[in-house]
Amino acid sequence: MHATAPQDRIPTSQKVGYGFGSFLDMWGHWLYQSLAFHVFNIGLKVSPGLISTALGVKILVDAVSDAMFGWVSDNTRSRWGRRRPFILIGGVLSGIGLPLMFAVGRGWTEMEYFWFMLVSLVLYVPVMSCFNMPWVSLGSEMTPDYHERTRLMATKMAIQKIPELAMFGAAQFTTLAWFHDANGKPDVLHGAQVYTTILGAVMIILSILIFSMTRERYYDRVVASSAERVPFKDTLYRTLKNRGFRRVLGMMLAYMMATAMVGTLGYYATVYYVCKGDVEMGAKWNTLMGISGMVFGLAGIPFSVWLSKRAGKRNALLVILALAIAAFIGDWFFYNPNIPWLQLFASGCVAFTGAGFWTIYGSTLADVIESDELDTGLRREGSFSACASWISKAGLALGNLGSGWVLQFTGFNADLPAQSDEAIFLMRVFLSGIPAVGLLLAIIVIAGFGLTEKRMYEIRNELEARRGAV
Repeated sequence: MHATAPQDRIPTSQKVGYGFGSFLDMWGHWLYQSLAFHVFNIGLKVSPGLISTALGVKILVDAVSDAMFGWVSDNTRSRWGRRRPFILIGGVLSGIGLPLMFAVGRGWTEMEYFWFMLVSLVLYVPVMSCFNMPWVSLGSEMTPDYHERTRLMATKMAIQKIPELAMFGAAQFTTLAWFHDANGKPDVLHGAQVYTTILGAVMIILSILIFSMTRERYYDRVVASSAERVPFKDTLYRTLKNRGFRRVLGMMLAYMMATAMVGTLGYYATVYYVCKGDVEMGAKWNTLMGISGMVFGLAGIPFSVWLSKRAGKRNALLVILALAIAAFIGDWFFYNPNIPWLQLFASGCVAFTGAGFWTIYGSTLADVIESDELDTGLRREGSFSACASWISKAGLALGNLGSGWVLQFTGFNADLPAQSDEAIFLMRVFLSGIPAVGLLLAIIVIAGFGLTEKRMYEIRNELEARRGAV
């Protein structure tokens, strides 16, 4: 195991500044999805299938806009670098746009709500891509060191637990007494409007801080002096020629689809199985599950760093994916109306493995980009990040499209305070079974990944001999 040289270490302030981006990433990309069913289905009675369709379209558009901004930022040259200007502009606009996603009227028809969701999502997506792609790309070019990359991703994942908690608490916030209507029932639409306005303001502030606190190491020492530009076709076609990249993508795609397919089922299992249809009680338990997820997730981050140091990133991923399978199978037992606190372990165990997975995934992607520079002579962080995003969004689109229809297949009916035994049974089967199958596929794919620690240091030495150190 190689020791990290002092010059390769990223200052703590920069790690924290980069980590702040997880607030915008989580809230800009995932908060809407976590509230969509709660507000538009339970609150406004839009069918799960229509909501899933809107979310599926959103993710497909997201994939296209991600590719565009990844490519544009790769080819940008400015006094502030090639990533940070987009981070600032996209971050501010994302914060402004978030509350507008819930600016709907009351008494609309189901199709009017659906078309509003669809149009607002299509308009918001490019704004978020303007921030997200340059930000993700920046994480791959802040250090050339194999282990320091993992530590950077660990810092980001640790900070990410804060916005994750805010997401878990979103549903409960909308049910507070402040937002009850004249009949004493929760006005979840009003609650969502207030909540997203608060979070949007935080996003604007943090985008300014990210711009101020981070630096682009490879830009100054490699990119700025190069007149060569990255062709747009590199964003998808040429990046996929990299064998290691295909392995990482295949693993990530299997992981994303497997978990996205059941992304909403955990919430519904809590409300309608554990809490017997009590929406307010379900929201409270989901908040507690968020806290549990934060605690377990924080524990999973140093575990993944430790495991990666001792076993290498590939072997660490194999262990974590195996643990994730066990965690999802455990959901069959953890969701129990007779012992409701057990569901805290459901969210905790999934968060533990999820935090470890994404920590090492981000670091591994940076290794792939480094190996690509050796092959092509180009720094294509934006292209690789965009292609990875494209594939993940396609997987998410299919997963989210499937999630609503899976829910509908179970026989779930939002108009009923209690669901049938058959609907509950199918929810539980899908919640445990679908992820287990997908994660097993992810293990098979990543088992052949060849960029070991030894190989990465060989690649670095070859690159520095060619273009100097960064």
